[in-house]
Amino acid sequence: MGELRDVRPTEAIRALLAAGGIRKPGKGDHVNIKMPNGQIVTLSGVREPIKIGILKSCCGRLD
Repeated sequence: MGELRDVRPTEAIRALLAAGGIRKPGKGDHVNIKMPNGQIVTLSGVREPIKIGILKSCCGRLD
């Protein structure tokens, strides 16, 4: 799971869009991405790395 460390929100958004997600506006600096399986992923636009727990919960359900 080392590849999930230090992932920036812009990288995650780019990867989710490449996986077929559709970008939707969120409140403030948040971005909602609706995935093909119906799941909605909400990410903050802050430049800090995303916490690994958020990525595990998101990516575990995308398979």
